[in-house]
Amino acid sequence: MIAVSDTSPLTNLAAIHQFDLLRQLYGEVFIPPAVWAELNAPGGVWPGRDEVADASWIRQQGATNQALVMALRQDLDYGEAEAIALALELKAELVLMDEQKGRRSAQRLGLNTVGVVGILLEGKARGFIDTLKPHLIALRQTAGFFLSDRLYQVALQLASESD
Repeated sequence: MIAVSDTSPLTNLAAIHQFDLLRQLYGEVFIPPAVWAELNAPGGVWPGRDEVADASWIRQQGATNQALVMALRQDLDYGEAEAIALALELKAELVLMDEQKGRRSAQRLGLNTVGVVGILLEGKARGFIDTLKPHLIALRQTAGFFLSDRLYQVALQLASESD
């Protein structure tokens, strides 16, 4: 399976110590240079930076269609735009992205998307994690990830867990 990731799934899974779930689920994950640049942005050490640097299964590759990247940049940040363009070029089965605007743009272009909650749900369904709830709580409390109460409840229901 070819999966291309934006920054958010990498940083949030690293923050809750579930980074390796990406390897377990997808084997290899592609990131564009803009995502690497976001992980290395000045102002601090971002979760996921060291994990990405050390992961032999993360492959950095640039999108060649810069006209598409620039068109997408009108509405999206650079990482999202490059991830979508790269996913199209690689004919990726999946784009890992949390931002709603980016997901809608990817879906309009025929790409399948999943965010960090969906990744955790798939991890539970495939037996890589035992319970979802502690990871959802960690997303909120440790990673500072915005997770609406509605999505929190739906995710627990899908995981056959109760609150």
